[in-house]
Amino acid sequence: MSARVEGFDFDGYLASRRSWVEEALERLCSSRPERVPSRLWSAMVYSLTAGGKRLRPVLCLMAAEAFGLEGQRVMPLALAFEMIHTASLIHDDLPCMDDDDLRRGKPTNHVVFGEAMALLAGDALLALAFESAIEGLMANHFSGELISLAVMSLAKATGPSGICGGQSMDMGFEDMGQLGPDRRVMEVARSKTGVLIASSLEGGAIMAGADEDALSNVRGYGMALGKAFQVADDILDVTGKVEEIGKSVGKDQAQGKVTFVAVHGLQGAREILEETSGEAKEWAAKLPRPDMFCAMVDKLMRRTS
Repeated sequence: MSARVEGFDFDGYLASRRSWVEEALERLCSSRPERVPSRLWSAMVYSLTAGGKRLRPVLCLMAAEAFGLEGQRVMPLALAFEMIHTASLIHDDLPCMDDDDLRRGKPTNHVVFGEAMALLAGDALLALAFESAIEGLMANHFSGELISLAVMSLAKATGPSGICGGQSMDMGFEDMGQLGPDRRVMEVARSKTGVLIASSLEGGAIMAGADEDALSNVRGYGMALGKAFQVADDILDVTGKVEEIGKSVGKDQAQGKVTFVAVHGLQGAREILEETSGEAKEWAAKLPRPDMFCAMVDKLMRRTS
């Protein structure tokens, strides 16, 4: 069913922005940079062009446009978020992590290129994300101050207080005994998923010149959206089909992961999805184009992949 927001074709908008991202990725990947080894580049390109929702770069474009900036101008930053996300997936799938052999409907990077090359490909994408974001934003004549603020947000979302810390908690490496299972699963969702989604939105808003009050609302929306996204992901791990979600199902339960479904049951997780989605919509009401940001919440709640 097509989502329309007061005469605005939201599904069409998302499709067009995803097309922008795919075209930009194609241009990026079409030519191997000088001095980059060919097999390393092949491994990087393999995962970067494997498809997916492109949620994070699209959110970056959405936020920039909502605050009055032409979306294509922040494409270098949007692609950086996709590189970081892809790198995290490559690393998550490694045998020493979540040990999966299917991602985005294709064999995982280490299955095709070997564990060592997959590790290097992920590392290289992490570094390239910052290099290409800074270089591209400078070329688009943004101020050094705005670039620094946006890239700092990206760095924090990537590092120990972001997705790296979230993965450490998700793997059970941290002593979280002081937290009950419900608090623990929420903290993992915040760090592993919420911070990068929030940063994607924040980065786009920063480049558009949003003030601190607006950025606070953007971050609130992003964190709530990220939590809702993770709850939906946990539900899909139980109810989804491999051919639709493009990755293995039932892995969380098999590995004994502390998920929203494991802690609260399927029905309880669905209730939390409703609650977190409602929270995201409350934050959306404080943003420009609240209808569009609310439509994104509904879109993610209905997803089957």
